[in-house]
Parts: sequence; structure tokens; C-alpha cells
Amino acid sequence: MIAEKLQEVEEKIEAAKARRTPQITEDVQLVAVTKNHDVAAMREAIDAGVTDIGENRIQEAMGKYETLGRQVTWHLIGHLQTNKAKQAVKYFDLIHSVDTPHLARALDKEAGKIGKVQDVLVQVNLAKEESKSGVYEEDLQPLLQLVDELPHLRLCGLMCIAPNYDDIEKCRPLFRRMREIFDGIKDIPFQTANIKYLSMGMSHDYEIAIEEGANIVRVGTAIFGPRQY
Repeated sequence: MIAEKLQEVEEKIEAAKARRTPQITEDVQLVAVTKNHDVAAMREAIDAGVTDIGENRIQEAMGKYETLGRQVTWHLIGHLQTNKAKQAVKYFDLIHSVDTPHLARALDKEAGKIGKVQDVLVQVNLAKEESKSGVYEEDLQPLLQLVDELPHLRLCGLMCIAPNYDDIEKCRPLFRRMREIFDGIKDIPFQTANIKYLSMGMSHDYEIAIEEGANIVRVGTAIFGPRQY
């Protein structure tokens, strides 16, 4: 079942890529979101071709990390509290949710302690939803500059979460604007940044996100079915 659903998602990704404008040429990385799904389901997805796993919570990820028995790239996609920075840099390859200077400095400090340069994305709250984390667009530039200056972080791009509209077409202008911002920051003369990832789109809206320029999508329910609580 998981392998079949994964194939369906991969086919939809390819179809969405074909609908892009010619200027958007990057491939799309699928991050399989395994929040509230067990290790057996994760192994099934990985054995069917998944290479990147996304987790929302540190504690849940830690237990799975120790027992999974598969080599994957680990993405932290959920809100990260500063007091969990130590665990985050230990377990995750790419952290999508840097949204404050305080968190950036904490991650830099903890990464430095283990001799790691931590790849990160800055989360943008473009819709200014109070229920979501992320830096507002007008405050983005100073945070990007700070992350770039921190010696144990490597800025790799941006992440956003669109509002959960009933009509998913309402997401399109936001995703389009995020792509414009992403393309714009590529022109900034950063010191160490490697701007390559635009992470946006989840199970309900990833096709539109890809059409508008996402190159990482975070898909859980469409692969694994409803979450197991």
C-alpha cells in the first residue's frame, strides 16, 4: 500500500514539474513526513525508494533514529524550541525551521560543540498567521545575514507553510511570491550560504507548490495515510 501511494505521489510530482514555467528547472526532493507513523511504515517507504525522512518532533525522531536501521537523510520540519537545539544538531541533516536570531545562535553554539556545520533553512511566515512560526518577509533579510555570519551554520534556502485553505488554489500567489523571494536572495553576496532549497508544499498542496517553484516538498498523509495517534 505504501509503495503504491509513493508511486502515485512521485507521478504527480513529475506531472507538476511538467507544468512549471521553463525558467524553473530544478529537480524536486520528496521528504516523506513520518510524524505519528511507526518504524515499520518508515522502513516500507524507504525500501520502496524514499531517501529523505521528515520529522516534526525531536523526541519522536530520536527513538526512530535509534531503531530504524536504514540510511536516510533526516529533515526537521517542525517548530524547534531553543532548548532542543542540542538534540537537533545531533540528529538532523537539514533543519527547515530556523525563524529567530535566538534559535540561530543556539544551533550555531551546539553545532560548534560537536564540530559540525549544520545545514539550515529559514522559515518564512508569508501569510503572517499567528498560529504558525516563521519570520515575516520584512524581517527576513537581517535573519539571513545573521545565519550566514554564524560559523557553524550553513544557510541553504527557505521554507514556508501555506494557510490551510479549503480552496487550495488560494495557495498559489503565496507560493509564487516565495519563489520570487527565493530567487532574489540568490543575488545577495553571502559569505558561506549555498542557496539551493525552497521547501514548500505538503500533502494537500504540493502539486501547486511544485508548479510555482518548490524544490523540496514535505508529504506524509498522501504516502502513509492518516496519522496514527
